[in-house]
This record gives sequence, structure tokens and C-alpha cells, in this order.
Amino acid sequence: MKKTRAWIALSIAIFMLSACGQPEFTYVRDRAGTTYFKVPSSFTQLDTKAIEGYLSGDHPNSQAAQLRAQRVWSTAFDQSTEPSVNHMLGSADPFVYATVHQLTEEQRDRISLDLLRDFILPVTTQTREAYTQQSVAMGQPPTFRNFELLNDEVLTLDNGARGVRVRFNYQIGNDVQTFDHTALLDEKGSTVSVMLMGCQSICFRKRAGEFDKIASSFKLLRLPG
Repeated sequence: MKKTRAWIALSIAIFMLSACGQPEFTYVRDRAGTTYFKVPSSFTQLDTKAIEGYLSGDHPNSQAAQLRAQRVWSTAFDQSTEPSVNHMLGSADPFVYATVHQLTEEQRDRISLDLLRDFILPVTTQTREAYTQQSVAMGQPPTFRNFELLNDEVLTLDNGARGVRVRFNYQIGNDVQTFDHTALLDEKGSTVSVMLMGCQSICFRKRAGEFDKIASSFKLLRLPG
């Protein structure tokens, strides 16, 4: 009997140690420590060089890319069993991309809620029309088609910071992809923090609660001084 109790106690202890060794979340802060969020530990963190090259259009060895690297921080997480940065724009599994931009003086003068909405993908009517016209002019079918706005919320944050959270669908190839986009402008108007999450629409409807938890953890941090 004593041996049985000892074995049960040992098994419980091993289980507890195993559980303690597997954190539930990965906690993330940007390079300057101004932005924070967390994702489930089941997500794999990825190198975002390819994403930054796609979004900016800059050659990785160009001066523009070097200057952008000084102003822009980013990271990405993929829950696929075969994680890839290519899943950002189409995946049956959740994908999270986050970036923090130190704005130039010109960008500070032009920043608006609509620019926050369009910070990564075309969302507002004007920007979507411009994107379509550019695709036609280049003789290429647009990658993003059949836009559907699902939700658009203006966020009022502490100390004058503000932002938007927009959820929308785009047809990409044969699939409809749902995106959840949060963009936050800090109180000084000098930094924009963005989180873009997504997966195929069927996946997103099933996992909406998980996306909401990740989005609710996305916050600006006030640094001392």
C-alpha cells in the first residue's frame, strides 16, 4: 500500500514538473519595449525578412531597406504544423504578424485613422480602388478580391493614444481569408504598432475566441521618463 501511494505521489510530481516546463503562452515585446502581446505557445515564431521585403518592395541590399530596418521591428507566428511566412496571406491555420514603426516626420504629418486601417492591406474604399487600378495598369489580376468589411471599431486609449480594429474578408486565389487588423498610434503620434491576424474564413469562425484573446493582449507600454 505504501509503495502504491509512493508511486502515485511520484507520478503526480512528474506530471506537475512537466506541466510547469511547458508555458501556455509566448510573451512578446518589441525592440524598444513599447508594445506587448502574447500568443499561445503552440505557435512557431518566424523570421520576417521575407514579409518586410514583400510589404515594402525594397531590395534587401538597398539603402531603403537598411533605413527601414532601423525604424521597423516585426515578428510573426504560425500555428501550422509546417510553419511558413507564406501563410500570412493564406492558411488553414492561424497566423499572427506584428510590427512597430517609428514614423518619419512626413508620416507623422499624414497619419490618420484611415491610414491606420490601410497600414498593411488595402481596407478603405479609396485605397482599395487605387490598388485595383494599379493592378489593371500593370496587366495583372489583383491578388486581393471581393472585399467584405465585417467590423470596424475606433479605439480610444489612455493618455491620448488611439487606434482602430478592423475585421474583413478578402478572396485570395480560391479561398476566402479573414483578417483581424489592430493598429495603435501612441500618445506622441510617433509610433504605430500593428497586429494582423488571419486564416481562412472557416478557420477564423471556429477560432474567433482565440483571436480575440490574442488581440486583447496587444497593448502599448509606457516607458519610464
